[in-house]
Amino acid sequence: MKTIGFYGLGLIGGSLAKTIRKYFPETELIAWNRTHAVLEEALQQDIIDYACEPEDPRFAECDLIFLCTPVQANAAFLPKLARITKDTCILSDVGSVKNNIVAAAEEAGLSSRFIGGHPMAGSERTGLSSASDYLLENAYYFLTPCRDVPQESITMLRDLVAACKAIPMVTTAAAHDYIVAGVSHVPHIVASALVNLVRTGDTDDQLMKLVAAGGFRDITRIASSSPDMWEQICMTNGAQISKTLGKYIELLQEAQTYVDRKDGSAIHEMFRASRDYRDSLSDTVTGPVPRQYIIYLDIYDEAGGIATITTLLAMSGINIRNLGIIHNREFEEGVLRIEFYDGATRDQAVEILKKRNYVVRKTT
Repeated sequence: MKTIGFYGLGLIGGSLAKTIRKYFPETELIAWNRTHAVLEEALQQDIIDYACEPEDPRFAECDLIFLCTPVQANAAFLPKLARITKDTCILSDVGSVKNNIVAAAEEAGLSSRFIGGHPMAGSERTGLSSASDYLLENAYYFLTPCRDVPQESITMLRDLVAACKAIPMVTTAAAHDYIVAGVSHVPHIVASALVNLVRTGDTDDQLMKLVAAGGFRDITRIASSSPDMWEQICMTNGAQISKTLGKYIELLQEAQTYVDRKDGSAIHEMFRASRDYRDSLSDTVTGPVPRQYIIYLDIYDEAGGIATITTLLAMSGINIRNLGIIHNREFEEGVLRIEFYDGATRDQAVEILKKRNYVVRKTT
């Protein structure tokens, strides 16, 4: 590909551009972004070659264009791109819902050129400043082609995704939306509901909030995601979310029944089955929810205890993302919780601390 265009250079669009620049430095990259300062930043960092207007003639030269703006905005660009791009230009997006955008592409006359895309990677941070050329590594990347897209076009985009170190998965838009409803969309709703359960059911002196331990924070972490983004997701994938949410509610009602009946064997089996399945999940690929790289370790309550640990790690050039004391240890495996930016750094820290006879446990 000689020229690749981008509409939007946020976290995902910026990471895609940086990754393609890294592995295909000879490819010309052009982009439009709603905020011009972002384009200036991208030019200064040599992420792109040209900054464009929305209907810039340069987009007509593109072999591939990524739509990386909010979901509804992506769909609005399709009719314009159908007019200004060449017949061989492939269009794709990076949204987390595919049925609507694929339908919009077919309505715009792009049924032979649009391949929906969804890189299952992200971060709680946003914007080009948070983008990286490794965000997509080992992340599943869904591709959902329209009905008339030639196989060679699908293969081309799949190969590009693989060359960027992501894991391409080609499926239908309907199958994609059902899958992500279960592993991403409903979990975000569940996390939000759990937080609201504590928020509305707390004691007057907010003791539930006070003793909420790392386990509660970890399981509800994704509730801190953007309300604007999740409003759009729920509005565009409502049917699949409602279907999956209904199944989840049935499981909760079953659990309530087991508890009410004091059915110990059923409760035991519920926890056993979920534990075994959870333990079988791969620890080598990136899913739709950004991973955390955390260790827990026991330390004595003495002056300088934490300083000794942080000094050991600092001497090895290890950056700590977050650090805290666990006060409620009912479900925690250590009194000190340390979070790192990536798995390799976490593993290096584990080896350093174990050599000093600290008892360290990693999250999985």
